[in-house]
Amino acid sequence: MSKTTVYLHTEFSIGDVDPRIFGGFLEHMGRAVYEGVYQPDSPHADADGWRTDVLDALRGLHMSQVRYPGGNFASGYHWEDGIGPRDSRPTVRELAWQSIEPNSVGTDEFVSLANRMGWEPMLSANLGTGTPEEARNWVEYCNSPEGTLYADKRVANGNREPHDVKLWCLGNEMDGPWQLGHVPAAQYAIRAQQAGKMMKDVDPSIELILCGTSNPLLGTYLEWDREALEYLGGLADYVSLHRYVGIGEESTEDFLAIPNSIDQQIEEVDAACRFVQGKRKSKKRAWLCFDEWNVWYKTMKFGSEHMQGGGRFAPPLIEEVYDLRDALVVSGFLHSFVRHADVLKIANIAQIVNVIAPILTRDDGLLVQSIYWPFAMFAKRRKGVSLATQVRGTRYDSQRYGDTDVIDSSAILDGDTLSVFLTNRGESPARVSLDLADRKFQGGVEAECLTGPDPLAANSWENPSVIVPQGFSAIRLEEGRVEMELPPYSFVAASLALE
Repeated sequence: MSKTTVYLHTEFSIGDVDPRIFGGFLEHMGRAVYEGVYQPDSPHADADGWRTDVLDALRGLHMSQVRYPGGNFASGYHWEDGIGPRDSRPTVRELAWQSIEPNSVGTDEFVSLANRMGWEPMLSANLGTGTPEEARNWVEYCNSPEGTLYADKRVANGNREPHDVKLWCLGNEMDGPWQLGHVPAAQYAIRAQQAGKMMKDVDPSIELILCGTSNPLLGTYLEWDREALEYLGGLADYVSLHRYVGIGEESTEDFLAIPNSIDQQIEEVDAACRFVQGKRKSKKRAWLCFDEWNVWYKTMKFGSEHMQGGGRFAPPLIEEVYDLRDALVVSGFLHSFVRHADVLKIANIAQIVNVIAPILTRDDGLLVQSIYWPFAMFAKRRKGVSLATQVRGTRYDSQRYGDTDVIDSSAILDGDTLSVFLTNRGESPARVSLDLADRKFQGGVEAECLTGPDPLAANSWENPSVIVPQGFSAIRLEEGRVEMELPPYSFVAASLALE
């Protein structure tokens, strides 16, 4: 059995954990909106058409904010198609996913849903086929008091009070050749600057997210971020990062070592932000917004029916089935986000229902997938300050991702409660000791463990409880230290009382 010690000190803090790193993403893609959160003909639907079973499950994720309406969809979306009486909204052929879009859900419906769920709304402006002025008009529609053209349209649609949307994305993945309206960085920067200035002229309190490099394998990685950030100057409050990961010919060990590369990506993009800040000799820097991330590989077949709607309404696109390994990698993303709390302020798991999501639906119910649980286990313990963890123990050499701790870790301190998060990436049980240098642990341990019968185990409609967290009792206090034994391939979240 491997032995690991995790060393901590309450003064060795990284930064406050921004609750917005536990956000989601709802795109008009596949069955995410229609037959996902919204399905008026479902027996689970309320009077407004929302599926109450889905909303109840989403509440368990404690999401702080949700990004909408895309994604690639945003680059062909014209927001005015989705306002006003539903029977007068146009049905269109959207090009990102080649699907039929009836615009039954739009700005007002999404903001209403966000308010109901306690989510902060985050909107993605169309800087692909749209214009900077269209983005500016959307801000007026959402945030201005009545008395002007677009604000009065909102009032006429039944919303006298402004929606007060603060988070706005300046387009989506504009560095990608697959994106509608893709242009080189210099041209995107001009478009984003024009839109950003007008948007902030309408409402100076909004925060703008610049499109960063959407894939670190692209040849423009980091150079795109630098060029766009330099041109926008202080208009950019955040720069976006995107990352989807999977396993091909790699081993399970390699797959579970992926968080090494998430750390690297965050630190490299942060370095670009710091470089631009230094070059501009500015007190303001752009923070990081990881507004698309997840495990995605089983249905990543571009040009196939998995990715293209074929002119259908709500086609089932990229409905990934997740196993225990996938859940452990999701825990690794969240470890990395907490470890970089000083620079990473927003993150959005993509997505929340049906489309590479923690929840799958069918007409008669829903299935909670394995990746739901690490997010929920982190999110309910998110309040506090991230502490640095120093790990001493068994390591292995990942062929693709380098030197890797068998135990992945992060920690959040909230007053006299220390929440520790531990992932055992090994095929054997692991003994873990927590050594807190300046304080002692006392009673009041609350812990849960996520594991399963084997790494490829997954929840199914027939057996929905294969991968679910259980109370964790293999934990004890010894002379002010915590000792525990983690099962193979497991994730443990523990809240510990301090003296």
